[in-house]
Amino acid sequence: MDLEKILEKYKELEKKLYELSSEKKFEELKEVAKEYEYLKELVLKIEDYKKLKEYIEELEKLKELEKDPKMKSEITEEIENSAKSLEKIENELKELIKPKDPNDELNAIIEIRAGAGGDEAGIFAGDLFRMYSKYAEKKGWKIHVIDSHPNDYGGFKEIVFIVEGRGAYGRLKYEGGVHRVQRVPITEAGGRIHTSTISVVVLPEYKDTSDIEIKEEDLKIETFRSSGAGGQHVNKTESAVRITHIPTGIVVSVQDERSQHQNKAKALRILRAKLKEIKEREKFEEIGQKRKSMVGSMERSEKIRTYNWPQNRVTDHRLEGENKNYSLELIIEGELDELLDALSLKFSNI
Repeated sequence: MDLEKILEKYKELEKKLYELSSEKKFEELKEVAKEYEYLKELVLKIEDYKKLKEYIEELEKLKELEKDPKMKSEITEEIENSAKSLEKIENELKELIKPKDPNDELNAIIEIRAGAGGDEAGIFAGDLFRMYSKYAEKKGWKIHVIDSHPNDYGGFKEIVFIVEGRGAYGRLKYEGGVHRVQRVPITEAGGRIHTSTISVVVLPEYKDTSDIEIKEEDLKIETFRSSGAGGQHVNKTESAVRITHIPTGIVVSVQDERSQHQNKAKALRILRAKLKEIKEREKFEEIGQKRKSMVGSMERSEKIRTYNWPQNRVTDHRLEGENKNYSLELIIEGELDELLDALSLKFSNI
């Protein structure tokens, strides 16, 4: 990484912004401002990196001069801790510098479905929905539930929602796959540990789907009464909408809005995003391949992550060594950044 070149570029943009503003070239100013804002985050991180590196160098010199063994030991410990922090900043810089997926800035459409394990799988689906909701809240994003089928224990057989916020898809895209839970279910009287699975599918919500043509004759549109949370209109009117795209077999259900018209519009919005995903990956002949790769056959052995309640441990099986294990207590409360950073770094190096 040539950090000095990045700093030079930042200063050049800063100067150009001033000039364009003075000349009132607002269209050009908008484009330069966008690049400037992107580099600003990077420059702040570089400054942190340089300060910490200088601090470590000063500590190394101090250690050489120090005669007291106790003080020398404390300085050594401080150097080791600072070196770990420096490594973390280096990884963050690599993440910021790497070429961006243009879809990373988009909203995320997430589908969670209960798999093996019956009611306990549904309870776990509810746990993960709350985990993602808490993470979204920490990031300042909004959650909009599109469709849900609750079970009798506060969980879900299936729940579909949109995470609205800049960078939501880029942050959550590696969550797609089979998640496994090991714990004593509340439905189990004998106190035995059970293993259950749920699937998570993460798709980008494309902003521009104008190239996606949907013919009316290719759609099967059904209406039904909403179920679950939804206020006074639940189970009173057939406002919920289910759209089946006949050529691909994709089914989208929406029941979160009060009117049938609003639900139909939102269902078409999600259908367009799903069709765009297929087109983007040039897999018309392999419809649903992305979903299949995430969901697999839902067997217990096909997993990306295990949540072990008795051991208070979350293990991501795509990571290695110390990076693969995390505190379940923190993860389930939406403290996902450290884990997502590790996944992002791993997949950016593949």
